[in-house]
Amino acid sequence: MNPLPAFKAGTALACRLPVPVADEVARAAGFVAGRVRPSSRAMVARHLRRAMGPELNGRDLQRSVDRVFESYARYWLDSFRLPGLSADQVAAGFRADGYDPHITDALAAGTGVILALPHLGGWEWAGRWIADQGHRITVVVEPLESPETFEWFRSLRSSLGMTVVPLGPGAAGALLRALRDNHVVCLLSDRDITGGGVPVEFFGETTTLPGGPATLSLRTGAPILATAVYFSDARDGHRAIVRPPLDVPRTGRLRDDVAALTQALAVELEGLIRRAPEQWHMLQPNWPSDRPA
Repeated sequence: MNPLPAFKAGTALACRLPVPVADEVARAAGFVAGRVRPSSRAMVARHLRRAMGPELNGRDLQRSVDRVFESYARYWLDSFRLPGLSADQVAAGFRADGYDPHITDALAAGTGVILALPHLGGWEWAGRWIADQGHRITVVVEPLESPETFEWFRSLRSSLGMTVVPLGPGAAGALLRALRDNHVVCLLSDRDITGGGVPVEFFGETTTLPGGPATLSLRTGAPILATAVYFSDARDGHRAIVRPPLDVPRTGRLRDDVAALTQALAVELEGLIRRAPEQWHMLQPNWPSDRPA
């Protein structure tokens, strides 16, 4: 099934409805989506118990799962509305802790900067805000089964001021060039999509995370900043937290240094996710033990 008609309809609806009504529609849609997708719901529950503790059970667990799906629906509402918002409207709903000095210092040094994010909150809003500050921003996007849908998303993000790089064989070269041109490079880093990542301990269990952020950093000198963007209670409210650059002693052996940097990133991502685990949109298996489930 091609989801493009639904995305186009969602965009039209999000732009035409009054914001309070659109918010309620998105909340209801998220609730329904969480109830009709039992396998995704079960996976979200597993991830929440990792982030919030195994004592999360029963009704509390089910309410937390509902909130994840409602948060994910709000993410889509944001994405659909953003092209129609002015820079002032975007800025009014955004607060960035750590943008200055961490991002500004890296760009002043001319090295580019790598923002490593979890699938959490409203990261598209932050990308638009960064572009509105006059920074060049490059993002990596997972290819979709429908090329038509992928091109629609590429166009959407391009309209927000982002350069879109498809995940694949050409991505590394494109990202190296972007960093050498002093771009802000944004990488969702809490899921190993390709399966060739670096083994790490993540929420107390071994899995793999992508080694791309660490490899790019070591090759270019661009710092890695663990970053998350959270929804706040205010209407259109978003808060970004940008952590200091990862600082791991170098051994001079690339494989060892990539492993150490990726493990340090995993620790940072854990802390960011634990601030608001009910905004963590991880609906897929992410650990080897998830596969049977």
